[in-house]
Amino acid sequence: MKSFKKRGALTHFQILSEISKQDPHLKQKDLANKLGITIQAVSENIKTLIEQGYITSKDGRSPYKITQAGIDKVKKDAISLRKYSDSVLETMNHYKTIWPAIATEDLKKDDIVGLFMEDGVLYAHKKEENATGIVLDDAEKDMDVSLTNLTGIIDMTIGEVTVINLPTIKDGGSKSCDLDLVKNVYDKGTNAGGEFDKVAVAGTVARAVVNKLNLPLDIEFAAPQATANAARKGLNVLAICVGEMSKAFTRELENEKIKFNIIDGTK
Repeated sequence: MKSFKKRGALTHFQILSEISKQDPHLKQKDLANKLGITIQAVSENIKTLIEQGYITSKDGRSPYKITQAGIDKVKKDAISLRKYSDSVLETMNHYKTIWPAIATEDLKKDDIVGLFMEDGVLYAHKKEENATGIVLDDAEKDMDVSLTNLTGIIDMTIGEVTVINLPTIKDGGSKSCDLDLVKNVYDKGTNAGGEFDKVAVAGTVARAVVNKLNLPLDIEFAAPQATANAARKGLNVLAICVGEMSKAFTRELENEKIKFNIIDGTK
């Protein structure tokens, strides 16, 4: 990609490519529309290309003609761009087709394994499951194993999220919180009756309440995104947040189509 490191190099390539199509009616306005740049920018680039001997023109206006030097440049740059894009595609294909999991037993290369999700973690073993994969390298029990050729469907249900909204410090902070309600919600679990697998907090007041009630603290940073990610992997999450922070949670959960409910934690 060295050919495109200089400022405007990609625009030069695009303009030369369009002119090489030998459209005698090609105007600067047409180039501007196709490339998504201003007519002034097209004019300045064409002036440069004429000075460099890559195109010819009468008075800097159409019709424009690409020179042999221009043709050679387009070919060279196109090959460079193709090599770069091929290397990117190869990397992406490799990345997409290799998946990590935790081995629940010693596994050997080329073993066909069953896959299952537990507590948000993907595991692989030699037992039959609805989803399978092929082991790429030997792996010991409890270590990570690389898999390819994943097929089938991994049995997994989307988790639920309960959001408890607490008052801000200006509104009294933890002194204005209904601590009994928070504890009861945690003990009761989700609306479907499942236990909470993770507790997330957002805000100092929320952290103080969790400390006061001696609840486990699993998610603290980037809590809305982490909460949605955990629920997507089948975990039930109790998210305790302060004031307007609840909006960030609801936005993430709605985007991911995760079932949730909001409870007011004020006395």
